[in-house]
Amino acid sequence: MSTYRLKNLLSPQSVALVGASARPVSVGRAVLENIRSAGFKGRFGLVNPRHAEIGGVASVKSLDRLDFVPELVVVTAPAREVPDIIDQAGRRGSAGALIVSAGLGHGPGSVHEAAIAAARKYGMRLIGPNCLGIMMPGVSLNASFAAHMPAAGNLALISQSGAIAAGMVDWAAQRGVGFSGIVSIGDQIDVDIADLLDYFAMDHKTRAILLYIEAIKDARKFLSAARAAARVKPVVVVKSGRMAQGAKAAATHTGALAGADAVYDAAFRRAGVLRVSDLRELFDCAETLGRVGSPTGKRLAILTNGGGIGVLAVDRLVELGGIPASISADARKKLDDVLPPTWSGANPVDIVGDADASRYAAALEVLLADPDNDAVLVLNVQTAIASAADIAIAVTELVGKYREQHRSWAKPVLAAWVGADQTIIQTLSDARIPNYPTEDDAVRGFMHLVRHREVVEELSQVPPAMPDTFVPDARAARQIVAAAIADGRKWLEPVEIKHLLEAYDIAMVSTHAAADVEQAVTYANEMFAQSATVVLKIMSRDITHKSDVGGVVLNLTTPDAVRAAATDILARARKLRPEARIEGVIVQAMVVKAKARELILGIADDPTFGAVVVFGRGGTAVEIINDKALALPPLDLQLARDLIDRTRVSRLLKAYRDVPAVKQDAVAMVLVKLAQMAADLPEIREFDINPLLADETCVTAVDARVAIGPPQRKFAGSGPANFAVRAYPSQWERHLKLKDDWRIFVRPLRPEDEPTIHEFLRHVTAHDLRLRFFAPMKEFTHEFIARLTQLDYARAMAFIAFDEASGEMVGVVRLHSDSVYESGEYAILLRSDLKGRGLGWALMQLMIDYARSEGLKAISGDVLKENTVMLEMCRQLGFEVKPDPTEPDICDVRLKL
Repeated sequence: MSTYRLKNLLSPQSVALVGASARPVSVGRAVLENIRSAGFKGRFGLVNPRHAEIGGVASVKSLDRLDFVPELVVVTAPAREVPDIIDQAGRRGSAGALIVSAGLGHGPGSVHEAAIAAARKYGMRLIGPNCLGIMMPGVSLNASFAAHMPAAGNLALISQSGAIAAGMVDWAAQRGVGFSGIVSIGDQIDVDIADLLDYFAMDHKTRAILLYIEAIKDARKFLSAARAAARVKPVVVVKSGRMAQGAKAAATHTGALAGADAVYDAAFRRAGVLRVSDLRELFDCAETLGRVGSPTGKRLAILTNGGGIGVLAVDRLVELGGIPASISADARKKLDDVLPPTWSGANPVDIVGDADASRYAAALEVLLADPDNDAVLVLNVQTAIASAADIAIAVTELVGKYREQHRSWAKPVLAAWVGADQTIIQTLSDARIPNYPTEDDAVRGFMHLVRHREVVEELSQVPPAMPDTFVPDARAARQIVAAAIADGRKWLEPVEIKHLLEAYDIAMVSTHAAADVEQAVTYANEMFAQSATVVLKIMSRDITHKSDVGGVVLNLTTPDAVRAAATDILARARKLRPEARIEGVIVQAMVVKAKARELILGIADDPTFGAVVVFGRGGTAVEIINDKALALPPLDLQLARDLIDRTRVSRLLKAYRDVPAVKQDAVAMVLVKLAQMAADLPEIREFDINPLLADETCVTAVDARVAIGPPQRKFAGSGPANFAVRAYPSQWERHLKLKDDWRIFVRPLRPEDEPTIHEFLRHVTAHDLRLRFFAPMKEFTHEFIARLTQLDYARAMAFIAFDEASGEMVGVVRLHSDSVYESGEYAILLRSDLKGRGLGWALMQLMIDYARSEGLKAISGDVLKENTVMLEMCRQLGFEVKPDPTEPDICDVRLKL
């Protein structure tokens, strides 16, 4: 449903409260008093069948007796009455209800189910139940039982906890921070976090969105909404339950490494959401993001009257990944002119303990003009010599003038007045200067700004092109897995795993499965022709850690040694693990690579986010070392590189001493291949390669385990059902034959197509570009093209066409769904020298087919009246063409599907 009717709920013109109580100490009475005291300017009505008035406000017995139709109905009545109230509201024509009441239950026959059924009859939206309520300062609506109403501002808060929302309101009141909206969502009977992210992302009054999350119900929907929101404004989340242990005992190393909270971390990163660790950090983030924009870099200049606190700030800055700014020669000379000879001469700029307001202002003015820093942090330690309050006033006045002179963009200025009283805090807050109680908090606030800028850049980075040589044999892989499942097995055999890896072009050492000792000797003899040594491993689906039972013997060079080792391995395993099913021994050629690094790569299955790719340091102590990073598939080479870089072992992959660097892109490519395997084989429950040996020449899998089971559909919609992020829809690739036997290849657009788009645009005339973009286009920046190529396939699609003979791009058509996923807006652009050959018609038909498959009800577009060719094609395709009532040069075109 997304934003359907949310404006009616969050910015209503009329409100009715059902269930207000005459008891002074009750939820219903508190909500009534809050609505009254906030000064809601729309129409308001009270409904209570037992009282003619409550607290001096007239009441009617039912919604039917109100003399107006309330857009929003606020429900505080007992749970059993909620479905009937929703039904009454629907019959009156209300857009939705906020259910503050608790105790609706869950499951078939519950009040919860009855409320949903009642709302669906009338297309109503529901917030709650079991929630604090909503506070929308912009429309003076406080439909909650919170103790205070926040001031109007530019932060939105979406919280799964009413207590956290109330706490944020109290904190904001003390700091002078305002909100565009606060929504306590409770049990999310209908409206969920994703819906509200979409709403506040489009809300021009909201500068940043804060989230408090306990759990996510629909991961695919959440990630799609979060990514869309994070592209346009900061989204910050604090999630509870960080230390909770997974409920499922992991059967592989990969499963053990992929803890639930680590998966949430990976999901937030993929969506571009900035995660903070606790409420204090969330408050700091709100303080920063609500007042200033992001810096252009991470170089921070620190101005202080105390050397010690300045050094502590530098230490914390470096620890968090920031850069202490250098001071340019010109700025140093100017500081020499305005500061005493005893100033520090470097960053931090210590202007000495007797610094007064004028000295602070003079030094700050120089630093703000210095191009060698990206932001300035002003620190003050109070002394008996100079007034901290006067210094705060001087700083705010200078910053105000600076911002006035740099309206397009001004450097962020942050402050920390140690031991400041409320007057100083208010002075800084009124000037929209983020201020903090300590230098540590201030530096962390600055790094929040830096991290947000980095997140935005990551969302628009261009991945390298995938090698054309990687063509997986998914059919063979599916046959392997299907046969094992049909056989009733939950684990693949070693030889099956080798063939599975071969289907995805992942090298593995020569492997055979021997059922007994003599078969092991036979296989070893075959291997001795190619390898001087072999290794034996116990083969048992019940033994995860082979070395724990002495189940690995290395450096075997003769048949007799193999016979003895196999006998010992089998006997030892049966003795130490009598309950385990022992299938035999694995015989492998032994790979000796003295300078290779041992890595672990794998796939885990998370109950919330589905398939997860894991990378880290491998070997027998993998869980103890616990050096790992996770990512949600699908992966491209850039995402795989980023995954590797987030581990400590990534440093070992580089050259050091006499050890050459690993072929890191070969490791990254294995990760991409595993992600593709997860897409093709949803039957994989857990999969780990441990170790994967990597050196300067190649990467080789030495051991692997694969757990399988019937596929489980976690996510609705098209694409792999186990992917929270919709994968590249290869099923929409087409080879088409047009007029004059012209053959083209059409496929969905990919992020790595940015250079292709740039080259394509060189072949489009200025006239055709104006028809497409409705304005003259002089240049196409990376940021502009990235917005076109970085698609979320859950919300948008673009098909690009290539001439099969030359490989050149010749056209593109786009479709972007609206916020309620009912209609899509299209746009099309062809190479100017190739028009009139049927390409536009073919792309439009493909786009229409795609829209139908996605369940959209209509396609619309805006076309300039002078673009007669496009208008005629639309008519022939069945579009209704009408003049735009507000734009005389534009026609609206619309096709009902």
